[in-house]
Amino acid sequence: MAEIPDLQSSLTVTGLGVKEHSQIVAQHNRLRSRVKPMAANMEKMEWNEKLAIHAKERAALCPTEPSLQPSSSFSHLGWNTHLSVHGVISFSDIIDSWFEEGNDFLYLSGRCRENATCQHYTQLVWATSSQVGCASQQCLRNGDLCETFVCAYYPGGNWEVNGRLVTPYKSGLSCSLCTSSMSGCFRLWDHVGGLCEIPKNPCRMSCGQHGHLNISSCKCKCDVGFTGRFCQVRCSVQCVHGHFREEECSCLCDVGYGGAECAEKVQFPFHSCDVMIDGTCFMVSSEADTYYGAKSHCQELGGILAQIHSQKVQDILAFYMSQLETSNEVANADFETRNFWIGLTYKPPKDLFRWDTGEIPNFSSFAFGQPDNQGFGNCVELQALSAFNWNDQRCKTRNRYICQHAARHIAQWEDGR
Repeated sequence: MAEIPDLQSSLTVTGLGVKEHSQIVAQHNRLRSRVKPMAANMEKMEWNEKLAIHAKERAALCPTEPSLQPSSSFSHLGWNTHLSVHGVISFSDIIDSWFEEGNDFLYLSGRCRENATCQHYTQLVWATSSQVGCASQQCLRNGDLCETFVCAYYPGGNWEVNGRLVTPYKSGLSCSLCTSSMSGCFRLWDHVGGLCEIPKNPCRMSCGQHGHLNISSCKCKCDVGFTGRFCQVRCSVQCVHGHFREEECSCLCDVGYGGAECAEKVQFPFHSCDVMIDGTCFMVSSEADTYYGAKSHCQELGGILAQIHSQKVQDILAFYMSQLETSNEVANADFETRNFWIGLTYKPPKDLFRWDTGEIPNFSSFAFGQPDNQGFGNCVELQALSAFNWNDQRCKTRNRYICQHAARHIAQWEDGR
C-alpha cells in the first residue's frame, strides 16, 4: 500500500474534535453497510489523522468541489467536499446527503442518472477506501461567511477506465469477497450488511494470562515457567545439574547426571553400549514408549535420544537396526511399529526441525517424500520400511528408541564416578 502523502506533518488542528471523529467514522460505516445491492467486499473505515491534516489544507482553500483530476501529490487520495452558508447544515447531514446521491446511481451500468450527481456517493461507498479524515473550515465567499466540510479518503476512489467509472464495490453476500488480509466481518448492531475488517484476533484463540499470541503464526509465546499450546501448564521443573529447555519444559542434564530434574548421579558399565561410533555409545531400548517417554528414559540413564550428524553414523545405525529387525520384539502389547525414535523434533514456532539439544540439523536422511506432516508428525523416527531413513511421526506413537552417550560420559563410567 502506498504511503499517504505527508504535506504538513506539523499541522495538527482539524477543526473537529475526537467525538466528531468517532461520529464521522461510525456514520460512514453505517451507511457503507446499507448499500443496495448489498456489497460483498466493502471495507470497514478507520479514522486517519494524516488524512484529516490533508483535508484541513484543502478546506482552507474553500473549494466548492474536488478536482476530478487530482494533482500527483494526491494521486492516491479521494475527496468529498461541501460548501454552504455557515451554521445552516451539520456535517452529519452533509454525509447523509452524499449517501442519498445513491438514489440516482445505477449500479448495473455504473452510471449516474442524467443531470444528476453521484460522485460523492461513489467515493463514500468505494469498497477499498478504508481510511478517512475530515475537516471543517470557515471562509469568506462573495462577502458571506461560509463553511467548507472536506473528507479525504485513502485509498481513493472514483477511478475511470476508458471513460467509464470503475464499479465502486462488488455486489454479493456481505463479507463474501473479503481479502485474506481482511478476513474478519464487522457488523453494527443495526446493520444490514457487514464490512470487511482486519480481525483483531484472526487466530480466534487466546494464550491466557501466561503468554501472548503471535498473530502471524497463530502460536503462543509462553511466559517463563509456563508451557503448553495455550500456556496453560505451569512448568515447575528445577534443573539441579543441567539447564532448562523452555520450549519443552524439560532439563538437559550435565555430564554424569540424569532424571527429570538432573538430580540423580548416574553410573554405567562400559559394556552397556550396543554400538560404538567414533567414541560415542549408542544403546537400543528393549521396550517401546512415546517420544517424550523415550526421551525421559534416556535422560534417566544419563544420556539423550540419539543424534545423527553424518552419513557415517546413519549408515552404521541403519545397518545395525536391520540386523535387529528379525528380533525386533518387545514386551509391550501395544507396541505399534518396528521403528526407533531419535532425538529430533519439529518446532512449529520456528518452523524447522531441531535436535533436543537445540541444534539445527546440518545433516538429514529423510526418506523419499518425507517429512510430510501426516497426522501432525512432529517427532522423527528411523523407519523400518524405508531402510531406517527418517520419517516424521506422531509423538504419541510407541516406538523403541536409541539412547546416546558421549565420550565424556563413558570416561566417567570407566572411572566409576
